[in-house]
Amino acid sequence: MAESQSNAPSRAHAGTPTSGVTHIRTRLAADFTVISNALVQRRGSAVTIGVAAYISSLPDGAPVSIAALCAHFSEGEILISRALRELEAAGYLERRRERLASGQIRTRTYFYDVPGGGDPEPDGPTPEPPPPARKPDAPDAAVPAGRALSGVDPQAIAVFASLRRVDPRLVLSEREAVRLAPAVCEWLAAGVSPHQITATLTDRLPDHFLGRPVGILAFRLRETPLPAPPASPLPDHLPERPAVLPLQTCDGCERAFRSAVRGERCRDCREPVRASA
Repeated sequence: MAESQSNAPSRAHAGTPTSGVTHIRTRLAADFTVISNALVQRRGSAVTIGVAAYISSLPDGAPVSIAALCAHFSEGEILISRALRELEAAGYLERRRERLASGQIRTRTYFYDVPGGGDPEPDGPTPEPPPPARKPDAPDAAVPAGRALSGVDPQAIAVFASLRRVDPRLVLSEREAVRLAPAVCEWLAAGVSPHQITATLTDRLPDHFLGRPVGILAFRLRETPLPAPPASPLPDHLPERPAVLPLQTCDGCERAFRSAVRGERCRDCREPVRASA
């Protein structure tokens, strides 16, 4: 006969803590997930731990996109995206772009119980290796040329190319360059030089990026106030103001008028005299 089990807490025994949490353990035989203490006890955001625990409990093939996670959690897209970036930076989550036999590109998400716990085996054709890195001295290595950038200010493209020379991590794709182009053009139109824009974008960057650096660059372009436009220079020689004539009293009508000659009559009184003459 099987021994009966009870979930009721037993009487406190010697050594029971008088403060803090006391666990009432239940042996689970189904519908449970094993998660390492290193993950659930990591310091940081509770949203990150909750997202990690939820992903760990899902079966293989379940959607874990930002839209799918936002539909499950009450947190918004910003917090969910930040949680995924933190898990990716910590080594628990990995997103790979793989090419199918049809030539289409898909993104596969891998979740590790332990960071670096193994290399997942692909269930499809072997992904094609990425193209070889371009030489550092290539002039357009930081921004690939394309039709989307054909109408962008050449000075803005020069700014994107200069970022990599300051920090090799700041390599932008064409899509990312198109995203930053309007803000950079606005700075250029405000009179900020390309050198100043590059210095602002590359000043005191973090040692590690949680995601693509385009997010930090877009934030700095959006949140950094534009400098005041330079004051227009004053001319070397200001034009002299015309001399103000003194007030005189007309001898004919005794009306005040301005004239440099004393005893002269006003214009109205001078006209009849000229006409009679």
